[in-house]
Amino acid sequence: MTDTPEASPSEHEHRERPFVLAIVGPTAVGKTDVAEEVAVRLGGEIVSADSMQVYRGMDIGTAKPRPEERRVPYHCIDVAEPGEAYSAARYQACARDAFHSIASAGRAPVLCGGTGLYVRAALDDWRFPFGEQVDNPVREYYEAFEREQGPDALHELLASRDPASAALIHPNNMRRVVRALEMLDEGTSYAEHHEGFSARESVYPCAMIGLTMDRAELYRRIDARANVMVERGLLGEVAGLLEAGFRDTLTAAQAIGYKELVPVVEEGTPLDAALDDIKRASRRYAKRQLTWFKADPRVRWIDVGGLDTASAADLTMAALD
Repeated sequence: MTDTPEASPSEHEHRERPFVLAIVGPTAVGKTDVAEEVAVRLGGEIVSADSMQVYRGMDIGTAKPRPEERRVPYHCIDVAEPGEAYSAARYQACARDAFHSIASAGRAPVLCGGTGLYVRAALDDWRFPFGEQVDNPVREYYEAFEREQGPDALHELLASRDPASAALIHPNNMRRVVRALEMLDEGTSYAEHHEGFSARESVYPCAMIGLTMDRAELYRRIDARANVMVERGLLGEVAGLLEAGFRDTLTAAQAIGYKELVPVVEEGTPLDAALDDIKRASRRYAKRQLTWFKADPRVRWIDVGGLDTASAADLTMAALD
């Protein structure tokens, strides 16, 4: 579950907090290449902040860098099976452990990714309550309720118990509806913590660099990357994951690049149409990412349009001065 956490002192406050450079931005903007170049220059290692790169075997569709092409070590990738539940709380522990292990080796942690919630979970003063744990019978009850009676009924249940929270959550956002009901059972309210969620306070000394470019250029890069993923064998990757029994994972809403290809593998629907769907969904995702990160005043934005990786890294390094 990846919804609103509670704020509290960092679980790592007993350790010295290393400086973290975070490189963020929309999909296909070139974050990984720039972060890797910067990490090489700083003598650092990368901590991924991508909610799909945590899964083993989901490589092509997540633009995961190939092991043989990595110039620095990567952390928080390939840490879970595709069918395994993975939460922002679990990611927080992974990322913070990585920060400290990298720093203790005398190297620089470079956080890189486009999953905004993961970036904030890693850096900010958040504590995840019981409901963020993976195995939670309370959550299982509400998820079963939603399956049996439908999402509208579950949102109505929340509205009857906590109208203020229901007004803040779209009826289609089932994960957040479930989370709000869990919080009620824990004796608190999503609405009460909504303001705290909006506050941005890092527990690590950090610099946040956002990479951006002209929207038309970004969309061209998104479309081109989708084509390359298919050329590299994304359809075969999806087929292998389906054969391994991970269909529910691949059809999840966040699995862009995978869920669109499931009908192609299972039913033989046209690949071209599915590829168009991937590009469309990726462009929409990029818009959501930009909205998320632009709401954070800590992010210093760099326009990398038309730049090669070295030049974009130069600007990133200059922004740290």
